Amino acid sequence: MRAVLGIAATLSVACAAIEVRAEDSSTWQRDAHSAIRLLAGSRSGAVLLGGIAIQLQPGWKTYWRTPGDSGVPPRFDFSKSENVEAVTVLWPAPMKFDDGAGGTSLGYKQQIVLPLRIVARNADKPVTLRADINYAVCEKLCIPVDATAELTFASVASTEDGNLSEALNTVPKPANVGDPNSLTIRDVKRDGKTNVLVDVTAPDGKEVSLFVEGPTPDWALPVPLLLEHSPPGVKRFSFELDGLPPGADPEGAALKLTLVGGDRAYEFNINLE
Repeated sequence: MRAVLGIAATLSVACAAIEVRAEDSSTWQRDAHSAIRLLAGSRSGAVLLGGIAIQLQPGWKTYWRTPGDSGVPPRFDFSKSENVEAVTVLWPAPMKFDDGAGGTSLGYKQQIVLPLRIVARNADKPVTLRADINYAVCEKLCIPVDATAELTFASVASTEDGNLSEALNTVPKPANVGDPNSLTIRDVKRDGKTNVLVDVTAPDGKEVSLFVEGPTPDWALPVPLLLEHSPPGVKRFSFELDGLPPGADPEGAALKLTLVGGDRAYEFNINLE
């Protein structure tokens, strides 16, 4: 009898743990090649931390906010949420892929968590996040995926806090040109009318990638290329002012540069001179 009661108590505790964990994440929404769900961080104050977790089958990938030479960026609609003033998607640093057509795509493989910064309208009332999510998964061909997910933020201490903290650490940190970091952008300058040169310093032996975005999503700037011959002490990248929307003037344009090297990533906002 004691053994039976002990087993029952163990099962009761286990079920309670499962229930708590379920409150901190929505159920996986699965398709043939991926799965997606929402994560909730601890509830404290009006600003909450959440996440969108995506799992991908081996060989499949999905895209960053700027997909590169080809691909489809994810789209999120949180307008059906309750007691939510605003949601900001934070993007971990992407990796580069060969897009199969001679170009480079930017995105993620295997699994990724996109952190969410959520502002509640009223900090004293429940927050329910509802998301309509449109994204693409690609191997040789791309397949569009539509998913919906819902999650209420209720836990004082969420079981997902560790996962969300790890995801936050992969989001590029704000930086300025010339910052005294071992990985930094030293200089950005024009080379003629349509070419831009970016000089980067990085630790020896580290593979470095650079990505550039325009002031609006309809700027389709190319992925910067690392030049074979760079000045002493720097890695020099180059990109063309190509893919601008009709009528756009690059003079003084606000560009965002994302620099990735090893496990570090920084984001630089500049005005093109």
